[in-house]
Amino acid sequence: MKIFIKEFIIAAMKDILFIILNVGFVITVILVITDYNLSQSKYKYVGVNTCVNSCHSTEQQGNQYEVWKSSKHSVAFLTLQTAAADSIAKSLGYKTSASETKQCIKCHVLGKDFDQSELLSTFEVSQGVQCESCHGPGSGYKKLSVMKDSVKSVSKGLIIHTEKEKWCINCHNPESPTYIPFDYEALWQMIAHNKFKPE
Repeated sequence: MKIFIKEFIIAAMKDILFIILNVGFVITVILVITDYNLSQSKYKYVGVNTCVNSCHSTEQQGNQYEVWKSSKHSVAFLTLQTAAADSIAKSLGYKTSASETKQCIKCHVLGKDFDQSELLSTFEVSQGVQCESCHGPGSGYKKLSVMKDSVKSVSKGLIIHTEKEKWCINCHNPESPTYIPFDYEALWQMIAHNKFKPE
């Protein structure tokens, strides 16, 4: 009888351990998936000046700041503060100026709908389409110690697009009232900002 009870207890403990491990695994998977899906909402936008101060302004790093600064992206929001932009917004039935119209701001700043709670005080909407418009909110990956580790930086919210054109056409498409045919390859060359690789 004692042997039977002992075997029963061991079998029950194995079953309980099996259940605990499976539940633990399922919880871990759920947490990882949830963390991945919410990563963009838990991080905040820090602004281009934070990225530049981190190191994206040197030739060795690819001079990303100068590439951006000399592009139309850097003045995208400023174009909304013109009479021409207000006229377009009005012709589309909006009652607010272009620089106050959510549908206009979307593609002239972050390429997505956003609200002020996502922006840290260092983020300047007036700087238009900037680093985080494509690479995601930087509060989690802004530190050099994080950026040096690509896996860590991605886990902290950095987006590295593998299908860049797909991202670009979220805004550069016929739905835009100022759309011009979008030649991705030619336009990408105007803003390409890869890290410098010595020959």
